[in-house]
Amino acid sequence: MAELEPLYTADEMRVAEAGHDVDAMMQRAGTAVAEELMRRFPDARRIALHAGGGANGGDGRIAAEILRAQGRELVDERPDVVIDALLGTGLNGAPREETSRLIEQINRAGVPVLAVDIPSGVNASTGEVADTAVRADVTVTMHGPKVGLAVAPGRFHAGEVAVADIGLEASETEHRLVTPAILTEVPRRSRGDNKYTAGHVLVVGGSRGMTGAAALAARAAFRADAGYVTIAAPADSLPVLETLVLEAVKRPLEQSLEVAAKAKALAVGPGLGRDDESKTLVRRLLAEVVVPAVVDADALFELERGDWPAARVLTPHEGELGRLLGRDSKEIAAHRLASVQEAAERFGCVVVLKGEDSLVAAPGRGVLVSALGLPSLSTAGTGDVLTGITAAFLAKSMEPQRAAAAACAAQQLASQEAAQRYGLVASDVIEALPRALARD
Repeated sequence: MAELEPLYTADEMRVAEAGHDVDAMMQRAGTAVAEELMRRFPDARRIALHAGGGANGGDGRIAAEILRAQGRELVDERPDVVIDALLGTGLNGAPREETSRLIEQINRAGVPVLAVDIPSGVNASTGEVADTAVRADVTVTMHGPKVGLAVAPGRFHAGEVAVADIGLEASETEHRLVTPAILTEVPRRSRGDNKYTAGHVLVVGGSRGMTGAAALAARAAFRADAGYVTIAAPADSLPVLETLVLEAVKRPLEQSLEVAAKAKALAVGPGLGRDDESKTLVRRLLAEVVVPAVVDADALFELERGDWPAARVLTPHEGELGRLLGRDSKEIAAHRLASVQEAAERFGCVVVLKGEDSLVAAPGRGVLVSALGLPSLSTAGTGDVLTGITAAFLAKSMEPQRAAAAACAAQQLASQEAAQRYGLVASDVIEALPRALARD
């Protein structure tokens, strides 16, 4: 398995299809839709088809004829399954009013929905939903997954995604999907390594009442195979941290710059606080320390672009990214791909927009989409865990965008490895990290 797989935009699909027999492609696509429907819904006898006038509608009509030949009945009312072949990948903007009414009708049908290529109303190139979109149970997409099937909100409309081979060759795409194989890029310790060469991470944070955040980041860095972790925290937090993370060295916050000079990567922000002294420290660390740094949580507050001497990786959630860009979090959620790309260009560094689809952007490059986890990751502390993992991978000298993407994958795969599928807490993810990283 490749570490990264293509995610196609509408334009990239048009390029991939150029020069191929359109009728042959449509026949393969329609056959794939019919076969997937019969496989997933073998007892469905009554099929409703909503087809537009373009190629997507043509795929749907071919599928309907194959299903009719197999003894299924095409109906307008009380179907067992609905086929959505209204719009396809050509949509740019909101559907027309009549189409929107049909989409709402599909969503109200109360039966399983199979979408052809992409749910109608979802922008295939961005995942954006301008007005309304079909909520599919399964999407049969042609040749390869589309960006809109991987990036929210579109991914939440797609259901399960099945890729149909329609006879095209694989091609390069701007954006790519992260696979578990990316973890093979994480350097493993060799026999000649010691605790320092295996990666020294400095975690800066852990103010009173928030020591747990720094502890989670430090423990995650250890479980992600860092050889040495130091926590720099306010003096009154150090006794608590001594009990929470036995293996880490503790230093008072005022020694952060001194310790940072010896580290191989920084994790700045978990539980740090937002007072003026903390903000001044963040600015100095990012401006003066010549090692890679992950910037999260409180360190993102009022952050400004600087002439940074080494790689910086920002890891905001939608609310934090909204503050950085001066936007409402709902606007970020509606335009996740564009927002993370804008942030990467504005701040001149790697930006990870966290979520079920974690988007990893770098200036001048395509976005890497990591979506391997479970919904249970939506719990307090998992952002601190991601910070620690990313710092550990940066401390092993990984390229920053790949380090961040691999960290997202490691955390998400750990959610699958954890024994707790319900009631998962951040510490469970940390304990499952070695199993996730041990995958070949």
